[in-house]
Amino acid sequence: MSTEQPPAVVRRGTNLDRVGGFNDTVVLDAIRRADQRLSRVEIAAATGLSGQAISNITRRLLVAGLVREAGRQKSTGLGKPRTLLELEPTGQYAVGVHLDPAVVTVVILDLTGQVVARRRAETPATDDPGLLIAGIAATVEEVIAEASAPRERVVGVGIAAPGPIDVERGVVVNPPNLAAWHLVPLRDALRERTGLPVLLDKDVTAAASAEKWAGGSNGRGSFVFFYLGTGVGAGLVIGDEVVRGSSSNVGEIGHVIVDPDGPICYCGRRGCVGEASQPRFLVQQAMQAGILAQGIDLDDRRAVDGAFAALCSQAGEGVEAAREIITAFAARIAKVVEDIANLLDLERVVFGGPHWDQLAPFFGEFVRAAMVERFLVRSVHPFVVTGTALGADVGAVGAASLVLDHTFSPNPSVLLLGPAESALAAAQVVSVER
Repeated sequence: MSTEQPPAVVRRGTNLDRVGGFNDTVVLDAIRRADQRLSRVEIAAATGLSGQAISNITRRLLVAGLVREAGRQKSTGLGKPRTLLELEPTGQYAVGVHLDPAVVTVVILDLTGQVVARRRAETPATDDPGLLIAGIAATVEEVIAEASAPRERVVGVGIAAPGPIDVERGVVVNPPNLAAWHLVPLRDALRERTGLPVLLDKDVTAAASAEKWAGGSNGRGSFVFFYLGTGVGAGLVIGDEVVRGSSSNVGEIGHVIVDPDGPICYCGRRGCVGEASQPRFLVQQAMQAGILAQGIDLDDRRAVDGAFAALCSQAGEGVEAAREIITAFAARIAKVVEDIANLLDLERVVFGGPHWDQLAPFFGEFVRAAMVERFLVRSVHPFVVTGTALGADVGAVGAASLVLDHTFSPNPSVLLLGPAESALAAAQVVSVER
């Protein structure tokens, strides 16, 4: 059975009057999604627009600095070679921030979605919102400077934060692994400090968006992005569309019970996958098994992260007790993946997050083997288990791609305004669309 992924879906334009802004974004999106540079004739064929419409649109995009000419096609002997078009990487930039309870990552992307500069730092142990926001704002300025990005071309900042969040108000509500954060107006606070438009979204949704935006075949069709960090979460893409839920809080899977005899969760029940997946719980198990030294402070996040890395290292070296703890962890995750995949008839799970690199050697084969047995429609199509194509930056890349997405959205106010006005329009579109 073939596992070849379907081609990316390209929107079709319309040749009716008064829809020029929509058609501009259709053309820009077609250029972005193409696996190779396109001629105007090929763009017309892909979008269904007339040759004259394509000529007018590409002229506007060239003037706006969003696309550039990139050589000519080889002549087939039938007329002169056609000029090829591609995105102009320096046409726009977007900053992405991923706030994880353990680490803060800040990246800046060019218009093609490539990371131009990045910064990573441990999240302050105090969790103090003011201190953390000030640090993020300073880091945003650092990555803009490092990228040599003209400020007028930086269209905004996207933030990926742990849920639950209030997208309409731009507020981080009460994430379980950031104890000092309660109703923190993160979006507005960062906008005031940077002077840039800011979008806030959930971390797993941003990660799923990143995979869809820049993950190649990983990001096509229907899949779950399974986030493995201080907590766990699931971002969903169904039929090439990111699923957000009624309040943009889709993916709160932490209270799915995977072990009735497991640890007591703060919700009062036993065996919730979120609690049973915490590094502190796995480290506690390792101490009880005698494979990590006693006395590790389970309330010290940095100490726990170091001990968790040591546990994964021992498992990789073949220490049996360590392998049992990690494979039991993988079994709990596989159970959740099984339920989501069967419920939604998905094509794949994409694992990512701060701890994926440490867990990949154990999770990949174990979850793959489990799903071979448990995926109910395996006789119709396979279920693929894979890791993110975007590495540890996936959450931050996703946050930035949310900003860039509005450059390619079918809203004429977002596309060809000046840089500052364009970014502001993008921020306004978010509040309307969500």
